[in-house]
Amino acid sequence: MSQYKTNCLCGAVQITAEEINPKFTVCHCQSCRTWGGAPFFAVKCGTNVKIEGIDKVKMYESSSWASRGFCIECGTHLFYKFKATGEYSMPVSMFPNLEGLEMDMQYFSDIRPSYYCFSNETKEMTTAEITTYFAAKI
Repeated sequence: MSQYKTNCLCGAVQITAEEINPKFTVCHCQSCRTWGGAPFFAVKCGTNVKIEGIDKVKMYESSSWASRGFCIECGTHLFYKFKATGEYSMPVSMFPNLEGLEMDMQYFSDIRPSYYCFSNETKEMTTAEITTYFAAKI
């Protein structure tokens, strides 16, 4: 089994993920764009994630279905964690040596700003579709 290791900018938080899906997602919601200044490019890491330096991780409840984690020392965005399943999504750029990356899904496609677009052919979900999906899981 492969292990994928990464850390925040200052090294206070180290993360080991046992699995990473190379089919990454992009979220265009206002929360993601405000958090990182751009859409959130994320790889799904499942639940088998080990975090060292958890005392340096601040959790922010950003929606009724998920929280965001970041390093309190350097501010690195570490993950987006789903409440119902405990699954982690992490910034794709935290794992620079991943192979076979493919943009698979764009979330909140109906509120994607007009000042950028991607040429990738992907699946898409609108705000209404996402709200319906997560309403059943809360």
